[in-house]
Amino acid sequence: MRLRLRDGGLALEAGVPALMGIVNATPDSFSDVQGEKPLDLLVERALALTAAGAAIVDVGGESGRTDRDAVSVDEEATRVVPLVERVAAEGIAVSVDTWRAPVARAALDAGAVLINDVSGLSDPEIAAACAASGAGLVITHTRVPPKTRAYPAYDDVVADVLELLTERATAAAERGVDREQLLLDPGFDIAKTPADSVELLRRLPELEALGRPLLLAISRKDFVGALTGRRPRDRDAGTLAAVEPALDAAVGTVLRVHDVAGVADFLAVRAALRGDAEAPTAPLDDALRRESTPA
Repeated sequence: MRLRLRDGGLALEAGVPALMGIVNATPDSFSDVQGEKPLDLLVERALALTAAGAAIVDVGGESGRTDRDAVSVDEEATRVVPLVERVAAEGIAVSVDTWRAPVARAALDAGAVLINDVSGLSDPEIAAACAASGAGLVITHTRVPPKTRAYPAYDDVVADVLELLTERATAAAERGVDREQLLLDPGFDIAKTPADSVELLRRLPELEALGRPLLLAISRKDFVGALTGRRPRDRDAGTLAAVEPALDAAVGTVLRVHDVAGVADFLAVRAALRGDAEAPTAPLDDALRRESTPA
């Protein structure tokens, strides 16, 4: 299944997820070191994520934390646009995590190829901006406004995801977004309890009825913390377990993860064990057999 991203795109195959790395240009992300981050450091992280196997780098200028007020449009754009310009100039496919149309338009002008709207298309002008540019559009399931902490009671969380994402995909099409531009996100932990998120992962095959690739933003999420009792930066091992259900989705998946190298290693070993990739016949290179020691 193809995901169109302006003049390029991704061909997504079942069992071979694409990886989306995360670059937070925010001082208050839930999982990063706190404090302001220099632009050069953020660019270095984007380059490192790409070298580790990320097909897309997702840039965010506002934390999704609900214990922080929303930043202004100008502040969010100031954080995002220079970073997008620098990273796109390196030939990297850049996604921007925003729910505001002015920021989305500025990011697209700077070279972004995908807008990752975590608000469920609360501002339809984001869809119009993606339609005009040919950029991809992520539509995320949520029943609450951005920056709001609430847990609606779902009769059936999977049915609700199917209903809302179908409705919002239709709204995007009415704004001119081609179906090939759509990437749909079930919204793990967004207005959902840990039990809701786990239910979505257990029943992931049912979401194939949407007929579009799925973005699975599962990395270091609260449901992993609830299951393991660990803080965000200690949740990478638990995240790998959550990756497993995503691998056989017939519609193809994009995994949004912090530890791109770790997930890429997991996928490489799993592919060899399942016979989907050849195991090397030559002995391991001596340089990799042991840790280096000081001279």
